[in-house]
Amino acid sequence: MTVNTRPGRPDPSGTPGRPVMLGQNQYGKAENRVVRITRDGATHHIKDLNVSVALSGDMEEVHTSGSNANVLPTDTTKNTVYAFAKEYGIESAEQFGIHLARHFVTSQEPIHRTRIRIEEYTWERIATSGAHAGPGGGDGAGHSFVRKGQETRLTQITYDGESWEVVSGLKDLVVMNSTNSEFWGFVKDRYTTLKEAYDRILATQVSARWRFDWTGDEQEMPDWEESYEQTRRHMLQAFAETYSLSLQQTLYEMGSRIIDHRDEIDEVRFSLPNKHHFLVDLEPFGLENDTPDGAVYFAADRPYGLIEATVLRDGCEARIPTDLTNL
Repeated sequence: MTVNTRPGRPDPSGTPGRPVMLGQNQYGKAENRVVRITRDGATHHIKDLNVSVALSGDMEEVHTSGSNANVLPTDTTKNTVYAFAKEYGIESAEQFGIHLARHFVTSQEPIHRTRIRIEEYTWERIATSGAHAGPGGGDGAGHSFVRKGQETRLTQITYDGESWEVVSGLKDLVVMNSTNSEFWGFVKDRYTTLKEAYDRILATQVSARWRFDWTGDEQEMPDWEESYEQTRRHMLQAFAETYSLSLQQTLYEMGSRIIDHRDEIDEVRFSLPNKHHFLVDLEPFGLENDTPDGAVYFAADRPYGLIEATVLRDGCEARIPTDLTNL
């Protein structure tokens, strides 16, 4: 292969016989912010994504000699994201990622594997004074709450030209049970100061990923939008309906509810920081705090207990990384 050099520049091919070899590598364009507005008359619909593309394949020459002969510019991957958003629309984050991954692997011979990571930001409609709001979503537990507008939807699509792996999820979903939670019977040693609790606040900021059993085009593709909404619903219902003796128990019930009700999902991984709430000592002010009409708490953000686990369908193998920061 001819090395791209300019006159007066040394040959960058390196020293023959050098005891060095190239390991895993990838490149692409990170965090392409794309907003797709679909106009249905006076009614508009918004899809707001943050798309990151990573490509790998026959890329040894660009590292060892500087030849760009096999390199699709990262600027081209950026342009593809925006062009596909217009040409194909965005049905869902998963479907959009699948379109992109298939394109890069099948259109560029040197590219053997594509990974697409997408964050989706949800926009809720603002009801005007003359609008009639829809129902509130049915009966909910009186002690369970979810902070609106904070969650970010996630998906990662990986394609190697033959098989697919789709891992979706969410982060920053803050939930709280103001009762129906206890924590007692734990190990105590000389350093233990924590008192046993028989009625406490249980709050966490959910980070979750779930892996689909869809791995090939011969299988029926899941309804990605319906799957996300229902998975989120079962997760929240399990949180609200579990009388919790530990956050670990609640985590397991959340994952089990998803596996039990969503046949397209084989694996769920949670990372749940325990957002501690401590009763404030008001005795110095002559006030009794924890009374039947309520109490005042201090919400501590650090340090926090971090509870993490994977829940699997029986017979399935765990593939989601234990460290979700790498996904």
